[in-house]
Amino acid sequence: MFYTAAVCSLVNPITPMNYALFRDLLFLLPPEASHHLSLQSMAWLERFNLSPLLARETLREPVTVMGIEFPNAVGLAAGLDKDARCIDGLAAMGFGFLEVGTVTPKPQRGNPGPRLFRLPRKRALINRMGFNNDGVDVMCERIRKARFDGVLGINIGKNAVTPVENALDDYALCLREVYALASYVVVNISSPNTPGLRHLQHETELARLLEGLKTEHARLVEEHERYVPLVVKIAPDMSDLEATQLTRRLKEFEVDGVIVTNTTITRDSVAGERHGAELGGLSGEPLRELSNHVLSLVAAEAKGDIAIIGVGGIMNGADAAEKIRLGADLVQIYTGFIYEGPDLIVDSVKAIKQYRQSGAPDA
Repeated sequence: MFYTAAVCSLVNPITPMNYALFRDLLFLLPPEASHHLSLQSMAWLERFNLSPLLARETLREPVTVMGIEFPNAVGLAAGLDKDARCIDGLAAMGFGFLEVGTVTPKPQRGNPGPRLFRLPRKRALINRMGFNNDGVDVMCERIRKARFDGVLGINIGKNAVTPVENALDDYALCLREVYALASYVVVNISSPNTPGLRHLQHETELARLLEGLKTEHARLVEEHERYVPLVVKIAPDMSDLEATQLTRRLKEFEVDGVIVTNTTITRDSVAGERHGAELGGLSGEPLRELSNHVLSLVAAEAKGDIAIIGVGGIMNGADAAEKIRLGADLVQIYTGFIYEGPDLIVDSVKAIKQYRQSGAPDA
């Protein structure tokens, strides 16, 4: 499934009609099989310097956030390229920035399959992958070999076997390993697929984690003579009060940015759908309203002191512009990219530009 965009990018020009045809054919394959095939195909193109075959126009609408100049405000969310296998190929599709991971200190297989499900009538996915990845050392080596020199976020997490009370050790190790390679680093404390991980969003646990990471971050800034922003990714499944308190805590520890939001464990919007009751994180169109609600709360409390990256339910350009209207500085796409293809990047960049110029997104 995830190689739909890559395959279709080999057809020039790409139109919504031929993208939809390829997508429908590829959706006949099991979701995770499609995912692996997509990454293998892109990796093969990169190995033989054929990534330019994927190239699309990158619309330049530069925006400076967290001291970084982004070519445009539309990025790829973490989760698609967990191991940084296909940075060059993905970069060719027009994203303003890429985020890879989530990566953990040690390799891990993740949760048993099946663990990825499509809900096409709802334009949604449910996944319970569980931070399956090759480990931070392997990821870093791949990044060093890539030709990509754009904005790269690296999303870090803890191994499933690491107790929550020892989570700081895993995050600090990953932070040290990726620091020199990252444009910004994301602390993922919001995946629903690693037991206990979301407890790190609670006030006491969050304070302990942030205090330790900020201490390590300060040491790395001095060691590398380079400031790499630290970002936290949060869940949509919290009360208004919890979202406000969490944002206040991020401000207190002078975190540079927040990603709003991860996937949701709620299922009301997909009740009765095939696979709708599967455990895991729900993404795509059904997440949009919930994610936007949390985004508005975070933006109101942040008051511009923290950069905000909006993600969740972006299926067209108007959805992307709406995130900006609600207070996001940047947006990321993932599930929408699977359903709508690379044109979603262009449409989102144009809609954000139009909103910033006139204050009203295209319908």
